[in-house]
Amino acid sequence: MASSSLKSLAVPLNIEPMEAKLVTELPTDLGWQFEPKWDGFRCLAFRASGEVDLRAKSGKPLARYFPEVVAMLKRLRPTRFVVDGELAIPIGDTLSFDALQMRIHPAESRIKKLAIETPAALILFDMLLDTKGKSLIEMPLTKRRAALEAFYDADGNADGLKLSPYTIDRDKAGRWLDERQGSLDGVVAKRADGPYLPGERAMLKVKRLRTADCVVGGFRYATGSREVGSLLLGLYNDDGKLDHVGFTSTISNAERPALTKKLEALAGLPGFTGKAPGGPSRWSTERSGEWEPVKPKLVVEVRYDHVTGNRFRHGTKLVRFRPDKAPRQCTFEQLKPETLPENFNLLLK
Repeated sequence: MASSSLKSLAVPLNIEPMEAKLVTELPTDLGWQFEPKWDGFRCLAFRASGEVDLRAKSGKPLARYFPEVVAMLKRLRPTRFVVDGELAIPIGDTLSFDALQMRIHPAESRIKKLAIETPAALILFDMLLDTKGKSLIEMPLTKRRAALEAFYDADGNADGLKLSPYTIDRDKAGRWLDERQGSLDGVVAKRADGPYLPGERAMLKVKRLRTADCVVGGFRYATGSREVGSLLLGLYNDDGKLDHVGFTSTISNAERPALTKKLEALAGLPGFTGKAPGGPSRWSTERSGEWEPVKPKLVVEVRYDHVTGNRFRHGTKLVRFRPDKAPRQCTFEQLKPETLPENFNLLLK
């Protein structure tokens, strides 16, 4: 339960973070500020005197799961502030979303162990309450950013506290998106003269999308139909076995009849020889047992955004079939964690 000190702040604990609308390209008109979109947990951090609270985008308390971040914020000299940022766990030269997910729901002893082994960082990109206790919500982004930089500079050497870069140069932001060695989720565009609008999609985001060639190891019929609804995707692991990694259902109605016939002609074992679909699917309401194995003959190129636990975090988009690609060439090598661009390495050290 939040303390009376936290509840007395001019920015309420239940404030909703400003959100972003997904678009396909960065805006071209003037007046925008561009920032990297980090692959982590969105987090509002509140401090009042000796009390600290962390809140997820959903409003769920996060302090229990990131005690090292709470302790770091308590060590800072300012005793009142509310900042907006991203919780991320840097491991080597990349950010690990898997390590973040491991923090949620385990026992307290496990959390303490992980906090030592894989400490999280709070990457700051906005400020809602300054160190004098004044709300900045109605101030333009330029003023909020200046207050944030002053706040960060006062404790810039604090372990686990990072300041996200920004640019007003669209070309530079475009290079962030195009950087092939970038462990970034995308780029966010914010109006430089805009206030902080809680709960509104007042920002724009462009996501970095990648492609991978995958083997079709099975398929599902569409609900209430005898035509294909989705393709189950696989990649070969180091032991030469085909592991299930996700699905794609972006099949046009015109393609379904012929594709169904092709899949039914290939129906049969072995399907997935490694990890196979099983248990409730994280992406679909279909019962995961209702799938048909096929011989590993078809290769498709799919577009995806994230990989978590060696699986696509979300559904993928079918780009094309790859008759020129041998199934055995479709390995996990394609999904290796990307390193951060060189100019971001110092940020996460």
